[in-house]
Amino acid sequence: QVQVVESGGGLVQAGGSLRLSCAASRQIYSNYYMAWFRQAPGQEREFVAAVSASGGRSDFADSVKGRFTISRDNAKNTVYLQMNSLKPEDTAVYYCAAGRTYSSGRIYYTSNYAYWGQGTLVTVSQ
Repeated sequence: QVQVVESGGGLVQAGGSLRLSCAASRQIYSNYYMAWFRQAPGQEREFVAAVSASGGRSDFADSVKGRFTISRDNAKNTVYLQMNSLKPEDTAVYYCAAGRTYSSGRIYYTSNYAYWGQGTLVTVSQ
């Protein structure tokens, strides 16, 4: 079955850390680049980070640069989003997505992604 499943969300205090996981089916993991988006209540879904299929390239939203990292574990078909120095404004539902063509002009747009997970909630308290 072709799917993408996130996990790892939860409640954390400001300044804390959290690691999200995205397990993908082999078909997706091997052929697509992976990304994380987030959506806060009442706001549009926004790009957070992406990593190429080879793992050799990654991009981040300005709001998370220096605090978040993204990585791939090929043995587990899993992508991770390590979130450090969390802020209350990081509170959102985080979604994992898989896209076919990695380019700096396209990774920011939800329309570029073929597969989406169900989302995992991250809440950062004051």
